[in-house]
Amino acid sequence: MSGLTTRIMVGSCSLLLAACTIGPDYVKPTPLETMPTAYKELKGWKVAQPQDGKVQEKWWEIYSDPVLNSLEEQIVISNLTVSTAEARFRQARAAVQIAKSGYFPSLSTGASATRSQRSGNLGAVSSRPTSDFQIPLDSSWELDLWGRVRRSVEASKANAQASAADLASITLSSQAALAGDYFQMRILDAQIKLMDATITVYRKSLEMTNNRYTAGIAAKADVLQAETQFKSTEAQAIDLGVQRSQLEHAIALLVGKPPAAFYLPPTLFSTTVPQIPTGLPSEILERRPDIASSERSVAAANAQIGIAKAAYFPTIKLAASAGLEASSIASLLSWPSRFWSVGPTISATLFDGGLRAAQSEQVKAAYDATVATYRETVLTAFQEVEDNLAALRILEEETRVQDQAVKAAQQVVAITTNQYQSGTVAYLNVLVAQSTSLANERTILGLLGRRLTASVLLVKALGGGWVPK
Repeated sequence: MSGLTTRIMVGSCSLLLAACTIGPDYVKPTPLETMPTAYKELKGWKVAQPQDGKVQEKWWEIYSDPVLNSLEEQIVISNLTVSTAEARFRQARAAVQIAKSGYFPSLSTGASATRSQRSGNLGAVSSRPTSDFQIPLDSSWELDLWGRVRRSVEASKANAQASAADLASITLSSQAALAGDYFQMRILDAQIKLMDATITVYRKSLEMTNNRYTAGIAAKADVLQAETQFKSTEAQAIDLGVQRSQLEHAIALLVGKPPAAFYLPPTLFSTTVPQIPTGLPSEILERRPDIASSERSVAAANAQIGIAKAAYFPTIKLAASAGLEASSIASLLSWPSRFWSVGPTISATLFDGGLRAAQSEQVKAAYDATVATYRETVLTAFQEVEDNLAALRILEEETRVQDQAVKAAQQVVAITTNQYQSGTVAYLNVLVAQSTSLANERTILGLLGRRLTASVLLVKALGGGWVPK
């Protein structure tokens, strides 16, 4: 027994030492034929660089808003989309251990007791009932000669790494969505405050016009025009509450709370657009988790090619069995009741109707698709960075011009109101001046919101503060 077992084990080890891994070894695909060396939209406008030159992990702190900071901290804990991605990552991590189990033999045991009687018509020596008691110990091990198991482990590891990057990408997207919704809500708070102040001014204008009408120096049409402007502005202010409520509800969902139990009171908004370091275009390949996930998917698809190719080669298994067997329980545990067997088996598919060939073509096509997806993800990343760099640059210039328009419109209101009170212009001129001033002030607030949103999207496009692990 020992000699045969030794020879089999030595032979198996020799086969393992001589084993090869079928399929192409992974080579990271080139992301683009030509990598840009600088961002086009930085020409003529350079983003100021913070001292460390990097976006920090808690990137939202650059906005210096304590309420936003506290909300962002809840994303990882309470956001249900992030929780789903985290569970999928644990699932992928467990799949790695499942694949690694193929490296080891399986071992099983059990116990059985049977009572049987053979038919006397079969020519049996004895047709009396017999008993059979067994306690076997069975082992089976597939020799990984062609690297099927190794490629499976390789694919599982790559999928787990892709899942980890997906988790980071979803977390970053949720954080960016929260910051974007929060800033839009604060812009609405500022607009509501502006509208309330404007309504107060329009109410005084209505009173002034009504007094002038009572005194006989203004027409009834002036009073109606003033009242129309006052009421329509009041309605616009009320309408802003709908948008604010919806944004507040969206924030509640992002932090995993029911909207009915969540409230963010209006507060003074003083956040400015921060300085964001962009770095070099090549750094995006390391910064963005979605690019890392896409690249790891390519690695997993490459390993699947090796698994498909290994199916063309024979499967060799080493099986062993030992235990106790007796016709009575009393003698089951005695030394003569022992039994054992050991030996290899080899099996190969001779004809499968083109199944393996089709499977090989299938995984090769899947690999090509993941490479294309990887390159598209890289291109999309560059587009997103360029888009938001352009938005920040152009919106900053527009803001400077719009600020001048606001100041000019405010002067027009003051001059036109004085002219109306002196009787040199019609009240329609005052209405036009006031409406223009309000529209310009709302525009300047809207520009601030767009700039803040663009800065958040730029941080997201740069990968946030994600660090590959």
